[in-house]
Amino acid sequence: MSLEFLLTSLVIVASPGTGVLYTLAAGLSRGSRASVVAAFGCTLGIVPHMAAAIMGAAALLHTSALAFETFKVLGVAYLLYMAWSTLREHGALSVEKEVGARSAVQVTIHAVLINILNPKLSIFFFAFLPQFVSADEAQPLAHMLGLSAAFMAMTFAVFVVYGLFAAAVRDHVIARPRVLAWMRRAFAGAFVALGARLALAER
Repeated sequence: MSLEFLLTSLVIVASPGTGVLYTLAAGLSRGSRASVVAAFGCTLGIVPHMAAAIMGAAALLHTSALAFETFKVLGVAYLLYMAWSTLREHGALSVEKEVGARSAVQVTIHAVLINILNPKLSIFFFAFLPQFVSADEAQPLAHMLGLSAAFMAMTFAVFVVYGLFAAAVRDHVIARPRVLAWMRRAFAGAFVALGARLALAER
């Protein structure tokens, strides 16, 4: 595993996106436990894309306009739903004093769906992973699985840091209703912006 792969992966993982946004929202609204659950869910949501890249199934999204557009529409619709529910105080920034088992499951499901419904992830990994597997690799599948595991571990670790930071300032935020209201609008706007970027994405 090369240093170039690790550095490139770190830049990709740390760059703000839907997963980071949702993990931050979970930490701010529900605390440290929920932020870790969100980080786990977002990491879990990467698995189908990595599996698709390893098996070559991502080529379907790259070559089939219908498949790509279908996933894109579903992803955009879900991000708009997240924005709407956030504004109505029942979504990513719904404040809860305690996070029970049901809430943890809800956080995980939302986090997984956020990453699954992004067709660009499959195409990204389809183009990203093979760059770090040489043509004369004796066991290319095993090597790609190892790279994928490292990427997922890095994703989880970085997202947990984001989430715990958000959880650390949670009390200061929820004690100020006006600040929370503006943050709710900001997060909703960010979900809309990410949805718009996905809507304009091309194969």
